[in-house]
Amino acid sequence: MKGVFIAFDQAHKDAVVSALDRLNCRGFSFIEQLQGRGSNTGEPHYGTHAWASMNSGIITMVDDSIVDKLLEALRNIDENAEMLGLRAFVWNIEKSY
Repeated sequence: MKGVFIAFDQAHKDAVVSALDRLNCRGFSFIEQLQGRGSNTGEPHYGTHAWASMNSGIITMVDDSIVDKLLEALRNIDENAEMLGLRAFVWNIEKSY
């Protein structure tokens, strides 16, 4: 099992949730307002007058067989609107209950 953290501009919410639905990734936790900035490109998302946009985040646990398909779907969302920003990070889940 893998953990996937997805940070994205709030404008991507419907597309990200739709990608999860298409891949039968039912369980996730959603963080509505997430501040931050990308490490290489993109503008900060601070929710301030100067940097008004905000990010959101989703944390989900998926079977290993789903990870590459999910990352591909997320990459496609990002590439269709690169200035908005979307990143996904994957790590091993050792145990759960």
